[in-house]
Amino acid sequence: MPRETEANDRSGPGSAEARVLRHAAELERFSRRNFLLGAGAASALAADMLFTRRVQAERRVNKILTVADDVAERYFPRASWFLFPGYKTSWEEAQWILNSLRGALNKRGQLAAVGYSNVGLEIDKIVIAVIEHVRAHRLDTLYFYGHSFGGMVAVQVAARLLELHGVKVAFILLDSSPSSRYDVLDQSWFEGVVFLYESGFRFPTVLRGGYELGERVLNKHERSWSQVLDQTQEQLSPIAPSSVLIQTESAYIYHFDLNRFVGKLGDAKMAFIGNPKDQTVSYETARDTWMLRFKANMVSDTLRTDGARPAHASPQWNPGVYRPLIEELQDEFLPLPSGGGKKTAF
Repeated sequence: MPRETEANDRSGPGSAEARVLRHAAELERFSRRNFLLGAGAASALAADMLFTRRVQAERRVNKILTVADDVAERYFPRASWFLFPGYKTSWEEAQWILNSLRGALNKRGQLAAVGYSNVGLEIDKIVIAVIEHVRAHRLDTLYFYGHSFGGMVAVQVAARLLELHGVKVAFILLDSSPSSRYDVLDQSWFEGVVFLYESGFRFPTVLRGGYELGERVLNKHERSWSQVLDQTQEQLSPIAPSSVLIQTESAYIYHFDLNRFVGKLGDAKMAFIGNPKDQTVSYETARDTWMLRFKANMVSDTLRTDGARPAHASPQWNPGVYRPLIEELQDEFLPLPSGGGKKTAF
């Protein structure tokens, strides 16, 4: 009887040998599944790294990004708007802004934006990119749109174009643009970023995640949750501006002195638009300072982007608010040739 029981133990479904075989089969399935999952994850990571590397390599130089528009190209072959994007604005978002405002901007010129180099913000190189585009397309009428801190850049580039190349800018629109670092409401993080940059520290892009999300949640009252999510994801994607570019933009704002450009814009007309509810830049002090320092150029500072959300420089989210203001400024200060016909080359 013991021998029969021993034989049954060895040959039955519950025998030690059967259990070992079952474990071996389960281990094989588990290993294959983990291998496939791991291989898939590794492939996705490698593809993302290659894409990121390619994007970063392509964006080592400043580039003029155009948005095609048949109406503008037909009626204004030698006139163009140039958008100078704001802080942390990617190339893709700059083109999104242009597309959002196309129905207004294309009534005076073609559409172009400055894509800042990920190597860092250098005004002289931006001036070179702009003048090369102007010459290549034989432009003779330039309009600048300064999106947030891009207004600072637009003013300096306009002054440099006139000084170095004799090229005039006809109009500069400042959209919620600070006149100096003192117009930036949250000074604590701003000064920290500049201090680290000027101390030689370059923070990795991967460390920006918590900061980006935290900054937007902190200013939640300015935007919807979908905007918070969209903006955070953009800053963590391969198309986001590099951390070095962001640090150099911060340093640029921190050291910007608009007094250097007073009287150096020729007869360029300037206008300021903004929102009293702006929680990023002080609407009143920025507007008043621009008007006071550039009173010879400023033609308008009363138009407001009431109802826009976020309140600060958000034409891509609120084109219905921005387009009428742009059209009003153009109709008043950039009138079309009498007769309203096609604008021809001079």
